[in-house]
Amino acid sequence: MASHKILVIDDSKVIRMRVREMLPPGNFEVLEAKDGIEGLNLIRQERPNLIMLDFLLPKKSGWDVFQEIDHDPELQTIPLVLMSGRKEEVAEKIPEPFEYFAFVEKPFEKKQLVDAIKEAMRKAGNRPVRTQPAAAVASAEASGASAGEIQALNAKIEKMQAEIDGLKKQVSQLVTFIKQKLK
Repeated sequence: MASHKILVIDDSKVIRMRVREMLPPGNFEVLEAKDGIEGLNLIRQERPNLIMLDFLLPKKSGWDVFQEIDHDPELQTIPLVLMSGRKEEVAEKIPEPFEYFAFVEKPFEKKQLVDAIKEAMRKAGNRPVRTQPAAAVASAEASGASAGEIQALNAKIEKMQAEIDGLKKQVSQLVTFIKQKLK
């Protein structure tokens, strides 16, 4: 019985098979999902030791799957490798440098894949576990909000914080640009 599980979530059977073939031999089991919904179900059922996630998926996009993983304290500790043939689309939603996951651009070779897996494991080990803010949970519970409503509110908070961080970065870049033009 394999002691480690690697979940490959990609709508392309060719990519899933290629990843399976490229993985170095070891004591692990490769699980496969063809869409985001199936992938999330397998993540929750199997608790894999590594997730390889395509960014563009049917039924539930890789972006949506990423957000669910990122907002769940139990799942966010799992090393993650995002895969895409369009790095700019990933960087548009998640600004670089990618802090807590690795990215590999399709098509990739075995060395790139192995390097991305090592990077994902290193980054996951350095990630602080984020929990729900206690005040928000207590306030929501006191008002009779359900766990789903609390999760939805926390997701909105996270999204708004990401937007604020993006705007701060843009303002900083704009100020730098203006300063350069004034010289």
